[in-house]
Amino acid sequence: MTAFRPQPPAAGDLVAWPDAFGTRFVVFVDTEEEFDWGRPLARENRSVEAIAALPKAHRRFAANHVPLALMVDHPVATDPRAIDLIGPLLTGGTLVGTQLHPWVNPPFDEQLTPANSFAGNLPRALEAAKMAALTDAIEQAFGRRPTAYRAGRYGLGPASFDLLASLGYRLDSSMRPGFDYAAEGGPDFSALGNHAFRVGGIVELPLTTVFTGAARSGGMRLYQMAGSIPKGRGVLARARLLQRIPLTPEGIPVAEAVEAIRVAVGEGVRVLSFAFHSPSLAPGHTPYVKDDADLRLFWAWWDRVLAELARLGVTPAGLDDLVESADRAVLVGPAGLEPAT
Repeated sequence: MTAFRPQPPAAGDLVAWPDAFGTRFVVFVDTEEEFDWGRPLARENRSVEAIAALPKAHRRFAANHVPLALMVDHPVATDPRAIDLIGPLLTGGTLVGTQLHPWVNPPFDEQLTPANSFAGNLPRALEAAKMAALTDAIEQAFGRRPTAYRAGRYGLGPASFDLLASLGYRLDSSMRPGFDYAAEGGPDFSALGNHAFRVGGIVELPLTTVFTGAARSGGMRLYQMAGSIPKGRGVLARARLLQRIPLTPEGIPVAEAVEAIRVAVGEGVRVLSFAFHSPSLAPGHTPYVKDDADLRLFWAWWDRVLAELARLGVTPAGLDDLVESADRAVLVGPAGLEPAT
C-alpha cells in the first residue's frame, strides 16, 4: 500500500490570519476510550471510565480562560454517562469535535488490521460511512453538528477532505508535521510545516511540532538522516543539536516544550496546536500518566506552559474562533512565508 504523503501547501493556500487575531493557541483533547497501549487494537475496547476526570480538568482550564476542543470518538458519543458528563462543559468556547477511531466505529465491514486502523486507508465508501455514523452520533448526543475533525492515529487519506466537506466540516487537525507513519501503514507528514492552510475548502490546522537545538535549521532532513544511524537522533538530542518536539504534555518535558513554544512563536506560527488524550487525566490508562505522581507532573506542565504562553502574549482560542477567523482571512500567504520543511 502506497503511503499518503501530503505535500507542502502553495503559498496562496496558507491561511493569512487577520491582524486582530494575534497569535493564539488551541488545546485539543482526544476524548476517547481506554485501552492497553501495548496490545493490539480491539473492537471491544469501549470503556470510557476516564471521562469522569474530564469535568475537573475542564474547570482547571476554564480558570485560565482556556476553552477545550473535545475531539470525541464513537464509544464516548454513544455512552450515556459520558454524554451527561460532557454536556455541561460545552460553555465558554469549549466545543465537541469528531475523532474517528475506525476499529470501534461502525460499520464494521473491514478486517481489523494495523493498516485499517488508519481510516484513510479504507475504501472510500467505508470511510464515508464511518464518518457519517460518528457525525450523526455526536449531533444526537450533544445537539450540535460537529465541524472540526481529527482522524485517529492521524489517519488521513486521499479521499478524506472531500468526504469531510460533504458532511459540512470546516476544520481538520489530523496532520502531524515531522512524523512519518508509513512503516505502520499510515500517512507520512514529514514534508509539512506548522502553518494552517486550506485543502478543498477545509482549513488544515496541523498539530504543532517544532525542531529545536543549535542545528534546528537542518529540520526534517537532518532528523531523517540521523534516524538512519544507530542512536543518531539520541546523540543529536543529548548534544542539544536537534530535537523534534510536539506540543503535548505526554512524553515531552516541560522545559523542552517551553523552548519549542518560543521557537514556534519566533518562526511566525500564528496558531499553536496542543493535544493530549483524555485517558491521561486519570492515572493508569496511558503510558504518560501511570500514577498520581505523573498526574501532578501533568498539571505542573500545564501551569508552566500556560504561564509562558501568557508571557509571550499568546492567547487561547476555541474551535469557533479558529473557523470564524479563518473565514475572514485573506487567501494569500504572508509575504516571504514558506511552509517549513
